[in-house]
Amino acid sequence: MTTEADPVDPVPTEDDPVTVADKPREPTEYERRLRRESAKHRTDAKAARDEADRIKATMESEKEAIRAQAKADADLRVIRAELKAAAIAAGMVDLDGLKLLDLSGVKLSESGDIEGADALFEAAKKAKPYLFGDKSNTASITPPPSPKAPEAKNARDMTPEEYAIARKQVTAIRR
Repeated sequence: MTTEADPVDPVPTEDDPVTVADKPREPTEYERRLRRESAKHRTDAKAARDEADRIKATMESEKEAIRAQAKADADLRVIRAELKAAAIAAGMVDLDGLKLLDLSGVKLSESGDIEGADALFEAAKKAKPYLFGDKSNTASITPPPSPKAPEAKNARDMTPEEYAIARKQVTAIRR
C-alpha cells in the first residue's frame, strides 16, 4: 500500500527502454502497443473516476436540496395547522380567511411554536375586520332540540275523537 509520501514508480512511456537482467534494450513493437493500451486504460479509468466523483457531488447537492425542500414543506404544514388553532382563538369566523392573509411573517421556532401569529391576527383584524367575529358571543342561532320526541299513542288508548283525527292524518299522508 502506498501513501502520498511514498515514492511512486513512474509510469513508463511508449519509448522508454526496457531493462531485462539489468541490461537496457529498445522496446519491441508489442511492448510499445501494450504501453499505449495501458496508458489509454489509465486515462479512461481516471476519466471514469472523475465522472463518478462529479455525479456523486451532483447527487449529494440534489439530495440536500430535496431534504431542504421537504423540511420547508413540513414546516409550512405545521405553521398552517398551528395558525388554524390560533385563528379560532383570535375569533376568526371562517378559516378560509387564512388564505387571504400574508403568512410570510410567521415562522416556526426551534421548539415547534409559531412566531408572529399574534401580530398577523392583530394586523388582519384592522385590515379585514369582516373575517373576525365577537369572541365572547358563542350563542347559537338555532334553538336546542327538545329533550324527547313526542310519543305515538296506541289506537286502543285513544278516544273515538282522537282516533278519527289520527286516521284522517294518516290517510291524508298516504294520498
